[in-house]
Amino acid sequence: MLEAIVSFFVSTAWAMGPAPEGGQGGAGGAFAGLLPLILIFVIFYFLLIRPQQKRAKEHRQMIESIKKGDKVITSGGIYGLVDSVGEKTVTLKIAENVKIKLGKAYIAALRSTADED
Repeated sequence: MLEAIVSFFVSTAWAMGPAPEGGQGGAGGAFAGLLPLILIFVIFYFLLIRPQQKRAKEHRQMIESIKKGDKVITSGGIYGLVDSVGEKTVTLKIAENVKIKLGKAYIAALRSTADED
């Protein structure tokens, strides 16, 4: 009986040994396993991350170039004329004797004169 138990554990130990040299192991197998992950990251970078960074850069440049007299649209959809520009805020004239103050980041776009309603 002791012989049967010893042979059981010995056969189990052999089964958990390293993979044979001719198999999938090695550096080539590890690189082949990572290749799909790398490919997915590259696709995500060019389709999602890069365009988002480009839009953010354009918005930042637009915010920095705002000056008095510009016609703008806020992210809330309010059309107005820039009355004054501070470091972090903008005062908009939205009607006669009606001015609002908001953060520069909430300016969504500059209006052109062709956008007149």
